[in-house]
Parts: sequence; C-alpha cells; structure tokens
Amino acid sequence: MKKDKIAIIGLGYVGLPLAVAFAEKYKVIGFDINQPRIKELNEGHDHTLEVEDELLKSVLNGKEAETGLYNSHVLSDIKDCNVYIVTVPTPIDENQNPDMTPLIKSSETVGSVLKEGDLVIYESTVYPGATEEDCVPILEKVSGLQYNQNFFCGYSPERINPGDKEHTVTKILKVTSGSTPEIAERVDQLYKSVIVAGTYKAASIKVAEAAKVIENSQRDINIAFVNELAMIFNKMDIDTVDVLEAAGTKWNFLPFRPGLVGGHCIGVDPYYLAQKAKKVGYYPQILLAGRRLNNSIGPYVASSMVKLLMKASQVVNQSKVLVLGITFKENCPDIRNSRVIDIIEELKDFDIKVDVYDPWADPKEVKEEYGVDLISEQEMKAKTYEGVVLAVAHNKFSIEMVEALQGKPIVYDVKSFFPKDKVDARL
Repeated sequence: MKKDKIAIIGLGYVGLPLAVAFAEKYKVIGFDINQPRIKELNEGHDHTLEVEDELLKSVLNGKEAETGLYNSHVLSDIKDCNVYIVTVPTPIDENQNPDMTPLIKSSETVGSVLKEGDLVIYESTVYPGATEEDCVPILEKVSGLQYNQNFFCGYSPERINPGDKEHTVTKILKVTSGSTPEIAERVDQLYKSVIVAGTYKAASIKVAEAAKVIENSQRDINIAFVNELAMIFNKMDIDTVDVLEAAGTKWNFLPFRPGLVGGHCIGVDPYYLAQKAKKVGYYPQILLAGRRLNNSIGPYVASSMVKLLMKASQVVNQSKVLVLGITFKENCPDIRNSRVIDIIEELKDFDIKVDVYDPWADPKEVKEEYGVDLISEQEMKAKTYEGVVLAVAHNKFSIEMVEALQGKPIVYDVKSFFPKDKVDARL
C-alpha cells in the first residue's frame, strides 16, 4: 500500500504542531495562503511559540523527500497528496454568528486538487453536521467527484491548548471519525500512528463534531457559574477564591476559577452549537446565558476599578490605569478574541487614561486587531498610575513589579495571581 502523503491546510496554532508530528513519519506539505508565515516557517521559526525552533528545523525537508515537512503557499505543491487535513480557524463575526468563510475557502482549495480515492479530514471546530452538510457539497462541486464513492471524509477535532507545553498534540487523546466504517478505521489508524496518547473512534462524524463543540461549551458554562458567584460574593465582602478553595476539599467539586473567557475556543464554540440548535427549532437557554454572563466580566472589572478609584478620592477622569496583559491567556502570545479589550474600552468610556503592558504580545498584531498601542517596560516604570488591573497571569508579572511602580496604585487582580494581602480587590 502506498504511504500517505499528507497536506495540512492552515499552519496556525493547530495546523503547525500537527504537521510537525506527522512529518516525523510521513511526507507532509504544510499549506497556508499567508506568505510571510510560510517564509518564517521555512526559516525554522514559529512566532506562535507552539513549536520550538529546534524541533521545527529537525523536520524541515525538501518537497521531494520521502518524509519531513515542506511548507508552501503554492497550490500545485499539494496536488499529489492523498490526505488533506483542514485546520483553519472558525471564528465568529461582530454579531456573534459563526463565520464559516475560512472553512468554505479551504474546502474550495482542497476541492480544486481532489482526486479519486483521496481523504479529507477536518479538524476545525464546527457545529454537528457542518462537515457533511456544508463542506462536502463544496468538495463535490469544485472537484466534480462524488462523496463516499470517489473521495471520503473524516473529522478529528483539534484539542490544542495554546501555550501548554505539557499537553502537546501527540500527548492528548484524539477523537476520530470517518464517513464510512472503513474510512473511520483508516482515519483512526492514521492518527494512532503519531498520537502517543491514543485515539477514540467516535460513532460518526456528527458525534465527533458534537463532542468537540460541547467540550468547550461545558467549560464556558462552568466558568460562568463561578463568575456569577464572584459577583454575588463580592457584594457580601466574601473572597471568592477562599470559598472555592474551601468547597474544593470535597472530592467531586470541580476546580473552576472566575475570570475573563476569550480565545478561539471557549468564548466561540458555544455560538456554533447555539446556531445549529436554533436551525433545528430549539432556542438554547443555559448555553447563551453562560455566554452573556462571561461577556459581562470585562465591563464588571472596569466598573469595579472605577468604584475603587472613587473610594480612594481619585478624580476618575483624570486617573491613569495600567492594564497588565492583553493576550487571551497566560504565557502565550495569542491575542485572538481576548476579552481584556472589554476592560480597556470600558475604562476609556470613563475618560480614564489606559496603558497596556504585555511582554508576550506582538505590538503590531495588537495595534491591528484592537487599535491599542502597547507600552514598553521602560515606559511603564517611568509613569505614575492611580490603578493597576492584572488581567492576564503571565509568569513575567510579579507583585514586586507592581509595588515598584510610581504612585502606589490601587491593584485589582482579575486572576487571583498576586498574594491576597497585596491587592485591593480581586474577582
């Protein structure tokens, strides 16, 4: 049997680690329309920091080599592949509706090179039915081939956790599925050949799609619950983390913490399931209630800081507040769907001067995405602030760094990262 030649469509946080994993045993063509990204990767560097440069360089190889990774933006370079794995992002638009554009465009790209017997596997987070109801018709139309006769599909949801160097792609159990029982087994064996944590073969593509979308929806709802608890306990002058630690002594208590909920998964996936639910005639209540509550946390934090400033007899519209962190999570450069921007914009609505410092984030990306100019560490140290909001718990932040700032600012700790006795309030 001819050894599979794999094309990975989309070389972001999901696609690149997967491409590197497969490249140790297979010939892999990494395809991305972002030419600067291709150039960067072929020079052996990943600015997302998901793959270490040394590891990336170790798998890079020529286009004609039997194994290894070759990255390209040229469509003809993937035409000889027989397995296409789509790992593009699935975001939401400004109205919080699923934006399937990247997935549709990728399906058109794959369809243009699809051949008899080829296999297309989707990893992007979608609602149940998206692969066969939205993507397959595009593949059929563009290629002229017929589904489950001339080509086949699978779905294996990504489980990448950006910034996590322990739970990497090969160490996380992989859910797999296929469009026929035979293809399901083929997909399962393909992933099993590189995923050391093993695989789980789902009953169908729709089951695998549903499993993915509820994983993060469940986390979203659980975090919404503790965020609501934080709002309640704050009114009672009870420390929420103290309560959670006490409750956590019970063996089956779930260890969730309050905070901002952003990123490309937890803050997005529930909208995909909600849209599908509405299409089949059910209006989801808990799912969307959790989203509404979590989306309210940024403004809540900002208004809490304003109240602290007022209690300290500060003139609010003359105050300067430093926000520490703008990435969507700690120790990671990913700024996609970061809800820190909600804090920043709400503070600005009170005419507060806001500075943002984040040593992990790319200043150019932040400016393009949010219109925010990051300040340097030197600029931060030279200024005087009335307030500080610790929004992201980067390991490069410390209470000593905050205490060294001029002005002895009020400190609001969103992540309960600093010692409790060193801050004025925490979520």
